Amino acid sequence: MPKHGKKYIEIVNKIDRQKRYDFNEALEISLSSSYVKFDETVDIAVRLGVDPRHADQMVRGTVILPNGLGKEVKVLVFAKGEKEKEALEAGADFIADDETIEKIKAGWFGFDKALATPDMMGAVGKLGRILGPRGLMPNAKTGTVTFDVEKAVKELKAGKIEFRVEKAGIVHAPIGKASFGVEKLAANANAFLARILALKPPASKGTYIKAISVSTTMGPGVKIDPSIIK
Repeated sequence: MPKHGKKYIEIVNKIDRQKRYDFNEALEISLSSSYVKFDETVDIAVRLGVDPRHADQMVRGTVILPNGLGKEVKVLVFAKGEKEKEALEAGADFIADDETIEKIKAGWFGFDKALATPDMMGAVGKLGRILGPRGLMPNAKTGTVTFDVEKAVKELKAGKIEFRVEKAGIVHAPIGKASFGVEKLAANANAFLARILALKPPASKGTYIKAISVSTTMGPGVKIDPSIIK
């Protein structure tokens, strides 16, 4: 069991662990409970009524958060020719030339997101064992394998996130920084939850959204009443 400090325990004791708060109240509690000096990331966790072991109950997708993530997203693009130029003009930070690919093989990961044009997937595939475990492998299902490089780069820069349900049926996602305040965080959370609802698998029976909680990087989770999600 992880050991928590005195400040963390004091905060936990102030939260009613049995209560399911409304959304804004939960965010207010999370933000007011911060005891660190850095701008924490605020995360949302949603437990779904699905069994990810079955392909027809997998929940996976992307969403553009209206207020972004509050940090610079560095984008690496696997492209050549005109698409390379298009990527740089759209704001890409790196183009994966031969030298960059060798740097990645040697352990360089100075980027947050990677995307590729379909004709470059042969080269990208050789990096699958390196990029995959870090969640950096371009994938057509999440829009990061595309010839529409300009759109893809701008979306990633604007705060597009990927999410996927875990084995326990839980989806985690960042929804911004504590400095955003309740209003902006709520808008991001609403966009995320709306996307989750839209992706409900037909094979999912019974209650789809079973539990929701929000938390800051160092803070405890604050539970939200899932019945408020329509």
